[in-house]
Amino acid sequence: MTSVSVSGSAADPTVWRVLGTPLLPPTGTGPLDGLSVAVKDLFALEGFAVGAGNPARLAGAAPETTTAAAPAALLAAGASVAGIARTDEFAYSLAGTNAHYGTPPNPRAPGRISGGSSSGSASAVSLGQADVGLGTDTGGSIRVPAAYQSLYGIRTSHGAVSVDGLLPLAPSFDTVGWLTRDAATLTAVGGVLLPNATGSSAGASAGAFTGISAPPELLALAEPGIGEAIREFAAAPALPPAATDLFPVEELPGWLAAFQTVQGFEAWQQHGAWLETHPQSLGADVAWRFATASRISADQVEAARAVLRSARQRIRASVGGGLLVLPSASSVAPLLTDVAQSSALGGFTLDAVRRATMQLTCIAGIAGLPALSLPLVTPAGLPCGVSIVGPVHRDLDLLRLACRLGPR
Repeated sequence: MTSVSVSGSAADPTVWRVLGTPLLPPTGTGPLDGLSVAVKDLFALEGFAVGAGNPARLAGAAPETTTAAAPAALLAAGASVAGIARTDEFAYSLAGTNAHYGTPPNPRAPGRISGGSSSGSASAVSLGQADVGLGTDTGGSIRVPAAYQSLYGIRTSHGAVSVDGLLPLAPSFDTVGWLTRDAATLTAVGGVLLPNATGSSAGASAGAFTGISAPPELLALAEPGIGEAIREFAAAPALPPAATDLFPVEELPGWLAAFQTVQGFEAWQQHGAWLETHPQSLGADVAWRFATASRISADQVEAARAVLRSARQRIRASVGGGLLVLPSASSVAPLLTDVAQSSALGGFTLDAVRRATMQLTCIAGIAGLPALSLPLVTPAGLPCGVSIVGPVHRDLDLLRLACRLGPR
């Protein structure tokens, strides 16, 4: 693990809301000594308001009086907070294209979007301006930027890491996650944030998982080059033996619809009252999602929750004690020029990318399972990611597996 630093005068406003030297010093010493953290602008930091990627929200927010549980634990373990990193508005996007602050750079794929909603945290790490990007993952907001920017990332088991002091989007699915440039740092953070009961003993090996499944139907939901990279990865000798590649792929459209119904309903419950008094405060894409969410009825959400209860059982049964391998995102990072052209025409091309990706990312979200994202490269040389979904509360085992697999 190596530490980095950057001058506050070098702060890119698309990446950082505020950058210090550091912004917050460590409060203790431990396994994260010398590491710096970019904190997504959803976590409370004492003395700073939470802006959630929206200038009107930031203008009306009071400074926080305490620090959220996750960044507080990192500070106590020896890390410093480099700064507060940009996010898509209210974390309700996977693109990183914030209408107010712009799109953070993607140094691993110049000219392409960063991915979101943990966009600033990801770009800060990718640029070498932070060692750890602390973020959240509701529907893919760690895994997508990890894939787009060739980073390591983890979405934790639902409820494994405290969300105290975190501005919610959809509490049924919200999780704390983080991004790094290497597996060792990813695992070191997990040793701090994950409870001791989360995972097996320190001597666990890849054999602790019963097998690995890479269903061809799931790989086919991504661009061909991504599927090819994942098939090659799945043959790695450090992975468990192959298991039956059966997964109810045909159910995914219905499961995603139910996921988005509950996500939207909960997002409106969290933020609708504020948005009704600030009707012009959102960018077009996020405004459209919230407008759709505002029309979801109680009957619709009740029916969707019933679908998700069944889906959760089926997904957990499919994973069992093994590993489910699938793409972290359905495509490589879209080109900025394509996004700009789409916006100029008044279209929402990114919504098609979002839907395709969320058919994959919603699997872990519905089941509340941990999902590790490891960097791969397509045959064309572009960054992509493989997601390894494991059994609930086996987060630390997944992280140790990443270390055994070595650099990607």
